[in-house]
Parts: sequence; C-alpha cells; structure tokens
Amino acid sequence: MTRALGLLSGGLDSILAVCVLREQGIETTAISFESPFFGAGNARRAAARLGIPLLVRDITAEHLEMMKAPRYGFGANMNPCIDCHILMVRIAGGIMREEGYDFVFTGEVLNERPMSQNRQALRVVEKRSGCEGLLLRPLSAALLDETVPEREGKVDRSRLLGLHGRSRKPQMALAAEYGVEEYPSPAGGCLLTDPGFSRRLRDLRDREGLGDVRAIDLLKVGRHFRLGSGRKIVVGRKEAENRRLREMAREGDVLLTPRGFPGPTVLVCGGGGEDEILEAARACARYGDAVPGETVGVARTAGGETGLLSVTCPAPDGLSLHRV
Repeated sequence: MTRALGLLSGGLDSILAVCVLREQGIETTAISFESPFFGAGNARRAAARLGIPLLVRDITAEHLEMMKAPRYGFGANMNPCIDCHILMVRIAGGIMREEGYDFVFTGEVLNERPMSQNRQALRVVEKRSGCEGLLLRPLSAALLDETVPEREGKVDRSRLLGLHGRSRKPQMALAAEYGVEEYPSPAGGCLLTDPGFSRRLRDLRDREGLGDVRAIDLLKVGRHFRLGSGRKIVVGRKEAENRRLREMAREGDVLLTPRGFPGPTVLVCGGGGEDEILEAARACARYGDAVPGETVGVARTAGGETGLLSVTCPAPDGLSLHRV
C-alpha cells in the first residue's frame, strides 16, 4: 500500500489534501509542528476528525536559528514563510525516509498566497528541502510538474486537482462534497503574520536577540515598553495577564504590584537601577486606577523579598516610556 506523510496545519487546504489522497486508497499520516509562534491545536482537532495518526514535532530551536537570517527573507511582517516551509518539509522528508513513507504532501494551492505559493516559491521549497520529486501538492498537482509517486503509479495523477488562486469557493465546495464541516478561518494561526506581534519581535531581535524563548513568550502578554535606558518592562492589561506575568517572572526580574488601588502587575525584565524601578512603578500607577498627582504605594518584589515604594501617579503623557 502507498503510504504518505502530510503536513497538516488543521486548515481547510491541508484537510482537503488528506481527503483527496485517501480517496485513492493511500494511507495517510499527518505531521504538525510547534514553536513559540504557532501550535498544533488545530491539527490535533483535524486529525481526530479525519481519523488519521498525527505526529507533532517541536521545532523551536531550528525555527529560531532560521529566524536569525532567513535565506528568502520576511514577508510583510516577521514571517519567513518560504524558509519556514523549507524547514518543515525538510524535517518531514527525513521522517519519510526513516519510516518508509513513499512521499510527502502538503495542502498548498498554487498562487493562493502570492509570495510564498507562487510557482517559483513552490519549486524552491521542493529543492531546498531535499524532497525534489517527492513533494506532492494534491490540490494543485494537475498544474505542477509530475512527481515520482505519480510516475511510478503510486498516485493517480488524473484524480488530483488543479486549484489555483486566492478564491476559497472551490475548497468550500469540496469540503461540502467530502462532508468536512468544521475548519478554522483562513486567517491562519501564525503570530509572525500579526503586525503588532511582529513589531515587538523585531524590537527584541534587534536589541536582545532571539535566543531566549521566555522573552519571546512574553511578547504575547501585556503592554510592552522600553524605559529611557532601553530596559524592557511589561504591563499587564487584565487579571489573567497579571497572573501570567507573575508566573513568568524569574530570578533577576522585578515585579511591581499596586497597593491600595486596582492596577496592573509590571514586570521589569532583568531588574534595574533605582531610577528605572521608580519609572516602572509610576507606570504601574498610570495604568491603574490611581489619580494623576496622587501618591500611591507600589509593592516591589525581587529575590524573594518584597518592599514598598511610594510614587506619584503621572499625567497620561508624564512617563519616559517608548511603546513597543
């Protein structure tokens, strides 16, 4: 029996790619990837609904290394889509060879994403991943070069599709035919396509670098500021974020919490000098319910010890902070 390993994001395209191949009696296994920027939750749900095995691989180390200098650059934000696809297909290709699968497949559709799914980009991914001739795109295969499994008769090319372009209507019609009723919106789950997150990530890359996974995870929480010294502080926006900041604090950090008024937890990354801590405490007052000009207490916790600071709540434009 022909066995295929497919990249499954859990989105509609990757789900349909599985359906097209299973219709030919091909045994399919899915693989999905996790990093600080995307997870495998949608893939787990899709694989369960499809009733197929799912392999999940954490590629944080490889992905962060690639992010330092992606060969094919970034998209509109911090999304190195071509290099990311190369990395994923390369890993899938290694598993294909180790475990005896006949080929790797993806749900990519020709020209659905103009920058990363044009004909040239698809060829680059195939070549650079080491899967030349063994990477099948079932949804657009009729418009692409014949692959090895097609030539060898392991896949019936006449039953593969020729989808192209950005319209989702053909995929939605196919979903109805296959009885696929649940799938996420096409917006995607990768944080690297989000402008706000990308702005924070770019700032981190340019200042501290991308070697600290905790620093990357912090980008998902709260408001981020740079003090005049360049030190990063993170200000919680709601209780869940305050709690998360307290959980993520580590040795060397300073935590600031309001005393006597509702307000945010503030994390001062790596601690700081007295002037920096006082400015961060003023931010705690400013983004809490303290009244400008009012003197309030802010608890300072560092190294397992807690003390009390007294600060005057600044006016809305009275802080020396740069919003990241």
